[in-house]
Amino acid sequence: MKLPAVLAALRRFYGKPATAKRSDPFELILYENVAYLATDARREEAFALLEKRVGLTPARILAAPPEVLREIAGRGILPAGTAEKLLETARIADDEFGGDLSPVLRLPRKEAIRELRKFPSIGEPGAEKILLFTRARPILALDSNGLRVLLRLGYGTEEKSYAKPYRSAQEAASAELPEACAARIEAHLLLRRHGQELCKRNHPRCDACPLRRDCAYYRAVSA
Repeated sequence: MKLPAVLAALRRFYGKPATAKRSDPFELILYENVAYLATDARREEAFALLEKRVGLTPARILAAPPEVLREIAGRGILPAGTAEKLLETARIADDEFGGDLSPVLRLPRKEAIRELRKFPSIGEPGAEKILLFTRARPILALDSNGLRVLLRLGYGTEEKSYAKPYRSAQEAASAELPEACAARIEAHLLLRRHGQELCKRNHPRCDACPLRRDCAYYRAVSA
């Protein structure tokens, strides 16, 4: 089964994903840092509180009382460390980019990724996600859930390292998708949801999966 058919099956099963809520690069970085090891619901709650009680600009965050940042970060674990990451994010944005990350999005891909990786919690996949969700580059960015789904479907092979299977799965899957941000954002969201809800790391719910007949992982475990 080619990836467009995989995505069509997931779209029928889960419904069309909601439009991505954020497209500002600084807000996307804040969202990654606002609650450590939190569920999506708790992260959304923390982000909404940050917007309401502090604001979403570097200046507002730098001026915020530390106890307020820690309280907001308490939607995840290690709130003190998370609050410091929010401050560090604001400091970097202010000191190195004058509070405006939009010029970064116009840089060549490798340079843009290097600049975005200066921020806490942003590795190369995270930087690629920012470029995708800001619609700066049509990169098929993957989180660990989406990557797991693709690997189990036969896009690349699992290895001890993260980078090599990430690249192999990304390249194989990208070749089957339109080179358009909208299509690749939808692919990211559908694959991520499937990895979260059914194609889990431990005890995947293969019996309920709409892809099981074409899944290399399911064939291997059910043989």
